[in-house]
Amino acid sequence: MHKIIVAGCGGISSAWLNVVSGRDDCIITALVDTVIENAQAKKAEYSLVCSVYDSLEAACDKEDADIVIDVTPPGQHYITVTTALKAGRHVFGEKPMADCLDSAEKMIRCSDDTKKEYFVMQNYRYVPEICAIKDLLHSVKLGCAGQISANFQLNPHFGGFRDEMDSPLVLDMSIHTFDAARFLLGKNPVSVYCHEFNPAWSWYKGDAGAVCIFEMENGAVFDYRGCWCAPGLFTPWNSEWRVSCANGGIYWDGGSKMYWDADNSGPNQILPQTDIKTGHAGCISDMFDALDKGTRPATDCRDNINSIRMVYKAIESSRVKKVIQF
Repeated sequence: MHKIIVAGCGGISSAWLNVVSGRDDCIITALVDTVIENAQAKKAEYSLVCSVYDSLEAACDKEDADIVIDVTPPGQHYITVTTALKAGRHVFGEKPMADCLDSAEKMIRCSDDTKKEYFVMQNYRYVPEICAIKDLLHSVKLGCAGQISANFQLNPHFGGFRDEMDSPLVLDMSIHTFDAARFLLGKNPVSVYCHEFNPAWSWYKGDAGAVCIFEMENGAVFDYRGCWCAPGLFTPWNSEWRVSCANGGIYWDGGSKMYWDADNSGPNQILPQTDIKTGHAGCISDMFDALDKGTRPATDCRDNINSIRMVYKAIESSRVKKVIQF
């Protein structure tokens, strides 16, 4: 039986509590939030029998738990994760790993030093359409992929910390798409050029738009263009995707339209995978399975560092206006 401390009781905590509170092998022993009223509200919402704390240190000192779930804002991930690991707890955490690359790398070292696991949420790998495209890309039908393009256009009004971030799109959202590109290609990047910008109508303090070009280690190119204050013609949250391969291509509108075409012979429908657990539920299930079996999931911090590097190398490129090598 896993005993769990949930650190952070904001909006994203519900995505985790919806899954974990329904598992027969889990007991939530404590909720933590610096604003203790937030923890009390989540306790009532989910009818939990647990303690509430305003600090993770206090919860770790007093509660018998083996896992801390980190759903704090990105700027708090480093201190939350390292505090939990040093207290002898495994950590399942929200993306991104940290608010700078140096901190993310230190978190991996802390996991190694404490011999406790740190797994990171990448729920966009658990999308039936993404999994179907990956299978098709790694079949012989279309040949090798040479270019993969993603377009993301939305205008969510979150309020809170995202509105104040320097790079809200690239740091908080684009990692989903960057990680999905790595997942689809099965390759890591070797260089990036990025231009960040903030449209005149944006309500974000930082840059809510970006265009990024990644060269991958097999020579393929992944290009991303996104805007988090788009005035219309929105894409789904999954982004709109196009993949060019040696013998044809793939198109997915991020919703229900998904096709492949070989040698311009006409579009063929791609059916989503139906045998996978999706979203947060799928990723969390793999985390528990890996922990129980003594293995590491695909979203282990040691692999996820390659996605967070894409984020911070892109931001570095934008600031120095140069191609950055990995």
